Amino acid sequence: MKNWSGSAAICINDYQQVLMVRGKDSDMWAVPSGGMEEGETPEQCCIREVKEETGYTVKILQPLFIKHTDINEIQVKTHYFLVQAIGNSQGIQDPDKIIEEKAWKSLAEIQTLKHMYPEDLQTLESLLKEV
Repeated sequence: MKNWSGSAAICINDYQQVLMVRGKDSDMWAVPSGGMEEGETPEQCCIREVKEETGYTVKILQPLFIKHTDINEIQVKTHYFLVQAIGNSQGIQDPDKIIEEKAWKSLAEIQTLKHMYPEDLQTLESLLKEV
C-alpha cells in the first residue's frame, strides 16, 4: 500500500469564519490542504499550501491532530494545524490550477456546505464554538 502525507490548515478570522477552498468543477468545500514535498516538515507544508490555495500568509498557532485514513489503497496521514492569517490575500497562487475559489465561511454556512471531507465538519464546529 502506498503512503501519502500532507497538512491541512484551519484558519479562523476575527469574525468567527473559517477559510475554505473549492476545487475546479466541484461544489464541495474543504480547508486548505495538500501534500508534503521532499524535505518539507508538516508545518512548512501547511504554510505553503495555504499560501498557494488562498494567497494568505499564515502563522501556525498550534498543532491539532493527525488524521489517518485509507483512500483508494493509499494510506493517508494529514497533519491538521490551527493557523492565523497575516495581512490580506495575494490571490490564489495554485501551481496545479485545481482551486477555483476561496472564501471565509461562517458556522451557519459551514453546516450547509457540501464537504470534500465530511469528517472535518465536527472539528470545525467545535473550534468555532470555542472562539
